[in-house]
Amino acid sequence: MRYARFVKGAVTVAAATAACHALMSAGFAWARDSADESGDSPFSGAFEFALTTAASWILMPLLLWAGMRMMGEAGNTVLVVVGGFAWLGLSGYFTDDIDRAGGHIPILALTAFVLLGTALAGVDPGRRS
Repeated sequence: MRYARFVKGAVTVAAATAACHALMSAGFAWARDSADESGDSPFSGAFEFALTTAASWILMPLLLWAGMRMMGEAGNTVLVVVGGFAWLGLSGYFTDDIDRAGGHIPILALTAFVLLGTALAGVDPGRRS
């Protein structure tokens, strides 16, 4: 077992989670401001909301892949694919929590995601037991 791979995975997943969470917080605030400026007309802020959500869902797998590659680790397909889908589910489930002013995804959920990503980072398909 390569413990350094788990450490690299934990750092990468924590950084990617912080970046995507910050993106969602800022983007949803942008959507709320856009809705307020337009007088709460139907679908006001919907473009900003959709753009923020899509950007977060696209950015997570890219950050996971780039972070592990920058740390010299190859064979990250499991982390990138499963981690990306897990982020999609987590951020989708807690959208209402992060979409309110001052809101965020619960710390326990973020911690569980980082632990899942750390475990996934230890999966190296290139190594056979």
